This record gives sequence, C-alpha cells and structure tokens, in this order.
Amino acid sequence: MKNRLSTLLLALALFAMPTQAKKKNKNNPALFTSFVYQGNDQVYNDNPLAANEFYSPILQGCYPDPSITRKGNDYYLVNSSFAFFPGVPIFHSQDLVNWTQIGNVLDRESQLNLTQVEAREGIYAPDIMYNPNNDTFYMITTHIGGGWSNLVVKTKDPLKGWSDPVALDFGGIDPALFFDTDGKAYVVHNDAPEQALYDGHRVIKIWEYDTEKDQVIKGSDQVIVDGGVDIMQQPIWIEGPHIYKKNDKYYLMCAEGGTGDWHSEVIFVSDSPKGPYTPAANNPILSQRYLSPNRSNKVDWAGHADLVETPDGKYYGVFLGIRPNNQDLVNTGRETFMLPVEWDAEFPVFVNGLIPLTPKLKLPEGTTNQTGQNGYFPNGNFTFTDTFDAPQLDHRWIAMRGPRETFAKPTAKGLQITPTPVAVTERKPISALFHRQQHKTYTATTTLNYQPQSEQEMAGLVCYQNEGYNYTFGITKEGEQECIVLLRTENGITTQIAREFIALNGPVHLQVAANENDYRFNYAFDDEPFANLGGTVSGDILSTNVAGGFTGSLVGMYASSKK
Repeated sequence: MKNRLSTLLLALALFAMPTQAKKKNKNNPALFTSFVYQGNDQVYNDNPLAANEFYSPILQGCYPDPSITRKGNDYYLVNSSFAFFPGVPIFHSQDLVNWTQIGNVLDRESQLNLTQVEAREGIYAPDIMYNPNNDTFYMITTHIGGGWSNLVVKTKDPLKGWSDPVALDFGGIDPALFFDTDGKAYVVHNDAPEQALYDGHRVIKIWEYDTEKDQVIKGSDQVIVDGGVDIMQQPIWIEGPHIYKKNDKYYLMCAEGGTGDWHSEVIFVSDSPKGPYTPAANNPILSQRYLSPNRSNKVDWAGHADLVETPDGKYYGVFLGIRPNNQDLVNTGRETFMLPVEWDAEFPVFVNGLIPLTPKLKLPEGTTNQTGQNGYFPNGNFTFTDTFDAPQLDHRWIAMRGPRETFAKPTAKGLQITPTPVAVTERKPISALFHRQQHKTYTATTTLNYQPQSEQEMAGLVCYQNEGYNYTFGITKEGEQECIVLLRTENGITTQIAREFIALNGPVHLQVAANENDYRFNYAFDDEPFANLGGTVSGDILSTNVAGGFTGSLVGMYASSKK
C-alpha cells in the first residue's frame, strides 16, 4: 500500500511539473530596478533662465489641447489623452508657472473604455470649467471609440476624484461648457453643417444645458458660427470653442485652420451667449502660420487655446504648439504653451502671438519659478529618475488602453512587469509602462533583470508612436540562446534591425539615445561601457508626420509573452 501511494504521489508530481512550467513561462515577470530620463535640448542650453523668467512650453511632450479654469487662487489645467490610461491628466497651480500633477480625471475603468481603440482615438479636447453657481467643477470631452461619444464628469474637489461619466445627447466634437452669471448654462461644440460646401467645412453649435440633469436641453441647439471667420474664404476646421464674458459682452474663441501649419485662434463677440457673433477685424489673434519656415527655435501649429483671468484681473492663455526636430518632424507631439493676453480695445490678443514664439517669458508679478523643485512639474532640460520604491506609481507613468496596475507593480526590488500575451503592435491593452518623450535630444536608461524562457517572450525598452509605428529593444531568445534584438515596426510591418547573442548572467542596462532625428539603442552589463546595437536609426516613424494621429512619442518599459 505504501509503495502504491509513493508511486501515485510521484506520478502526480511529474504530471504537475509541465503545468507549473507552463504557468511560470506564461507569467514570467520582468524586473526593472531603475529608469532615468534625461533631456538635453540645445534651446535650453542656449537660453538659461534669469531670475524673473520661466520656460514655455510649460508642459513638454504630449500634453495637447489644454483647457484651464480657476477657483479663487487655484488654477486647474487638463489635456487630451487619447488612448492613454489613466485619461485626462490634471494639473494644479496657484501662480500659472509652478504646476503639480494631482492625478487624472478619468482613472477608473468605469469612466474610460479604451480596450480596442487605436492609439490616435480615445479622449479628445477635454474642457474643464468651474461653475460658481453650484460650486462644482466639470470636465466635458469627446470620447472616440469605446461606446461613448461626448461625456461629462464633475466633482466638488478635483483632489478627491470625479464622478462616473454621463453620456451627452449630441454629436460633433470638442464640447465646452459656459456658466453665465444669471445661473444659466450652455454647451458649445464643433459639428458638421447640414450641407458641407467644401472639405473642412464645419460649424459651431450652442445648446442650453440643464445642470440638474447634466444634459443638453432638446431643441435648444443652433448654429452660431458657420465655417469660420469668413465663409467666403472657405476656412477649415473651426473647432475647440470657448465662451467668455467680459463687460457684459460674450466672446467666442475658437481654433481655425486645422491642427497643422495653418492652425490659428480666432475670436468673435456678441451681446448674447447664443449670438449672433461678429468676428474681430484683426483675426487671427494667435498663429505662427505667416512666419519663415526656417526660423530658429521654431515653434509651429499654435492654436487650440483657452483663457483664464487671474484674481487681479489679468489674463493668460494656454494653447498647443509643436517644436519640430532638425528634419522638421514632430516626435514630442503637441505641447502646452502659455502667453499673457491683453485686451486691445474690444478684443483679447495673445501678446507676441503672431511673431516667432520665444522659449522664455517674464514671470507674473510676485511669482518665483520653482519648476522641477518641491514637487512641481519640471520643464527645460531636466532629469527624471524613478527607482520604483514608492508604493504608488508616479502620475507621469501611463499605459495604453488599460490600467497600469493590471501588469505593473512597484516592489521592494523594483518595478515588476508581468507580461501579457499581447504584442506592442496590437490594438489591445499592452503590458508597457510609458513616459512621454519631452525633448528632441534625450536618453532613457533602464536596468532590467529578466530571463526569457521562449522565443515568444521579450522584455526591454519600447519607443512608441502607435501600434503601427514603434521600435522595440530588448532581451529574448532565439532557439536556446538569449539575445538582444532591435525591431522596427513601420506601417504595421515589423523588421529586425539587429540581433546580438549574449551570455545572460545578471542585470542588463538598456538605453535609447535620441539626438534630434537620430536614435541609437545601446546596452551594457555591470559597469561596462555601453555597446550599440543596430547603428543609428531614423526617428521618422516616431513622428506624427509619418505615423499620423495626434500623439507624441512615448518611451517605456515593457514585457510581453507574445513578441
């Protein structure tokens, strides 16, 4: 009996071994013990700050479509987030210069369904607005894909989270709320005309809004701008509308010209929030489209702006712009810039918004520049180091299409990424943790402990524009031998650039070094110097010019059980 029991236990153990091995193989985690991002753009080396200056963009990298609001002395700013999860980063400041990311507006799966959207889809042009009539903050936005269209969330305190979304009963894109001093509320947005007269012909609509039901009032909609400033000139893509009230006049500000090199900001005025609206004679009030394409420290595509009034009655505007690299390609994406705004007789004007934008601005009176210090978001040239010893991930880390916590976990030894059977080239949630590329010249370096168990497994660094355009650089297997490979995906087709067999006996240091449009992928063991793999490769596929869409390039750590 004892021999039979021993034989049975041995058989059960042998039977279990392959299953355990498969399970281990399926969930073979990668451990990243550090990540260091270091920016080194020449524009900041050439333009050091004086004591009374700050840099613009105030948010570098893919922080597009900024919207800003104020309650008392507190300013809040949000950006588009597309297929990033969590969605809609939100920043707080008390002086418009020093900003802290306090979280993300859409940070729960109940608020955000991105499971199968393209990287260029998801959350577009959020608008944040404080309503003093009921002491409530609102964020309204367009959700492309995922079963939503336009939605609104709200909170009494942006530090304490936001409600689940309410789906809004209208089409179009780029909605924004306006709360009048008489207690009434309105929504304005871009929409298609009843009959398009030319490509890019759009209209701005307004609806009355019921703050009790959080819904537009049926039948209250009307067109307040058709085409743009002058429809006879066939203006394109009037969008991103906002209404402001000053001296009992209503001002409608919109982007016009598309988000590329004809982008601009225009302004209209009316005696009523529902119009009719008359355009300013000096439109556009912000644009870089008339300038020499060969100007130094070029900033372009300026537009999609929002205004905020300070407690002492001054105005500032935030807007998007891009800083192309030496090949005139946009890898850092649309960034958040700022300018002071003055009222020229009847209309607001962005100060120096029609001449070449400069990298430095004068500080608002009474403000000290603390960016990069005391928990404030950095700008200029800076280094971001994460050893993952905090219990929660830094707000700067984002995932694609799903929560970070499903695969990434800070531990006492570093960041553990549990791979999923999804490649970075797929339109699904991927087990990759990303940091925005915030400079044209930068290095991103990580230390990885990982032992691949099959040719399908891979872990390392990824430079990601979208699912069809990216570089992956990491450790995998070919046959029974470990190796480091560099893969390039362009238009959905992946090719191997280079491969090096290695003796994997410990941690590996992986690095991407970008110099404008030139990218190099390097690796090292222990304290050895970095060796290059694949030579210098082009960053063109990481640009919106080549890859399309509206996002900037991301760099991050990943692990996958499906290479």
